[in-house]
Amino acid sequence: MELEAIPGVGSKTAAALAELDDPEAALESGDVAELASVTGITEGRAASIARAAVRERHDDPGGFLATDRADELYRDVLSLLKDRTVTSYGEKRVETLYPSGVASRIEEVREFTATAIEREPDEEVLAALADVTPLADPRDVTVRDRCLATTDAERYSAAQREIPELSVEVVEDARDLADLARGYSTVVALDEAFAGVSVEGDVRVEPDALERPADVVPERSLAFFAANRESLRAAARVHRAAGIDPPLDLDALDSALERVDSDGTVVGDDELDRLTRAIDDLDAAVSTAESVANDHLRDAIEEQDVTVEGSDLLSLVEQGAGVDSLLSRELSDEYAAAIAEARDHLAESLDLDSGEREVARRAFPEEPTFPVERDEDAISRLREDLVAAKDRRAARRKRELAADLADRRDAAEELVRTALELDVELAVAQFAADFDCTMPEFVDVSDSETESEARRTEFRAGFEIEGGRSPLLDVAFEDVEPVEYGVSGVALLSGVNSGGKTSTLDLVAVVTILAHMGLPVPAERVRLERFGELHYHEKTQGTLDAGAFETTLREFAGLTNGGEQTDGSGDRLVLVDELESITEPGASAKIIAGILEELRGEDVTGVFVSHLASEIREVADYEVAVDGIEAEGLADGELVVNRSPVKDHLARSTPELIVEKLSEGDESGFYDRLLEKF
Repeated sequence: MELEAIPGVGSKTAAALAELDDPEAALESGDVAELASVTGITEGRAASIARAAVRERHDDPGGFLATDRADELYRDVLSLLKDRTVTSYGEKRVETLYPSGVASRIEEVREFTATAIEREPDEEVLAALADVTPLADPRDVTVRDRCLATTDAERYSAAQREIPELSVEVVEDARDLADLARGYSTVVALDEAFAGVSVEGDVRVEPDALERPADVVPERSLAFFAANRESLRAAARVHRAAGIDPPLDLDALDSALERVDSDGTVVGDDELDRLTRAIDDLDAAVSTAESVANDHLRDAIEEQDVTVEGSDLLSLVEQGAGVDSLLSRELSDEYAAAIAEARDHLAESLDLDSGEREVARRAFPEEPTFPVERDEDAISRLREDLVAAKDRRAARRKRELAADLADRRDAAEELVRTALELDVELAVAQFAADFDCTMPEFVDVSDSETESEARRTEFRAGFEIEGGRSPLLDVAFEDVEPVEYGVSGVALLSGVNSGGKTSTLDLVAVVTILAHMGLPVPAERVRLERFGELHYHEKTQGTLDAGAFETTLREFAGLTNGGEQTDGSGDRLVLVDELESITEPGASAKIIAGILEELRGEDVTGVFVSHLASEIREVADYEVAVDGIEAEGLADGELVVNRSPVKDHLARSTPELIVEKLSEGDESGFYDRLLEKF
């Protein structure tokens, strides 16, 4: 897919999207999270791009929602779906669903919906989903103890691009490498020409390093899994709770995540922990060992009587000897025991291995002194050895764990993506359950076999709704009265005030929108043809001025012009609510009659709600179909209404019903005479 061919995607956005590992796959799957991971693209913008990509892929020109009211109802339906998502991803992903007149797009979503409505929303699954977020690459990973080195400018640019976590240095010869080795613990030379060059320090010649970033910078993989560990764990819980086959071993993933801390540090390695503790406790352990030796000597001196012959003392003085010589001669065994005790304490408290113990022995010299003093050079050597061992161990464990995790990354991404997509499926399933939905049946009346089927089922064209209930009414859904209604061609819908004419139009529009989104509809059964456009003109508030009246007429003039619509289909669904309100009643009837005459014979299914059905019939040049929402009477001052329109029936008005009620038992004949006027 050519990125710039997507409507609304310019060169800059296309260049940004091209940085994704697989932009085409992200666009084709509508992966809002992946698209939103691009710098400068918000989730809302990502959803818009995904919709545009879908339209491009299905050759969908858009424009199904041809009026503001149609678009408003789509937004209302979309809100119902979004309210049933758990994740922010699911909320944005739902926005990639839109009504279309293109058969391939509708069928694509219907296949998704067929799977979705089989899902059972489960509290454990939903709770786990709440912690699932799209995976993100940490952008602040910087490694300062290593660098890359090259003599080639082109390779220098490639290194900066492929491994931005490391500094990249330009060198000319081995001397430059040696200089770098003095400032970095590890230098990775990218040029094969350096192979065999002997340089002091850790200099590795790895010409293929850019192809193995996980080996060179294991911190990259570790940081990714560290930053996303909670989302990955939540996604694993989702798979377990939902019984979905995961793309990787979840226990192995849990084990790997246990080995990396939230800051990307390798944890859970006993040897690494031992070395870390030894380094941290070294100074305190040396001081304690020193005290142990001195306490031992002090106790020995206090308990032992030392006798020095006069000639011996004179000899010691003449030789310039001091207390150390006296200790060496009289307390040599005790001093040796004290030093041994200090060395043992140091080795045991730090849990040193045999090699480290040999270095630690030098911390306390064998030459007698009192008080006993540590050898700082030996302590520094021990510290350096421990730090070096720790760094080697950490680096090795990082490489091993990073390699293990890097192999799991694609599967981990699929794990989270599946969980996030499940959120969308569960939202659709919950929507279908909450509003007693069913999958609508599309009837292609242009196909000969379908025409035969349509005749057999008495469905010619247009729409047919059985047991439909609008989810947008301001009453509890279970209290909504089901509606039966179908129209083929264009019909007038009459009825009493507050009888449900507008809500019936809304129901027809909502069912049509959902069906063309590929989603289930709130009805027991729905059959309809595939429309190319939905025009819904809501009732105006008050009579329009001349300019607005002219604009409205122009809109209907364009509507009656016909023309090929989406995917070669010229069929349009037109819903109009009390068009007579645009001007005076007498003129309105003539205008509506004229519009109906123009729409007759066109590829249009239409419902015009009007209180002027009789007047329109009188001025129209053909027998206009009129359906009616019939009020069955008044009860306690309230209308009793059959909400399902009656076919080929002009419904009585509210005033007529009131007059009829007043006429009951009236002996004057006044009300009977008024009834004759209706």
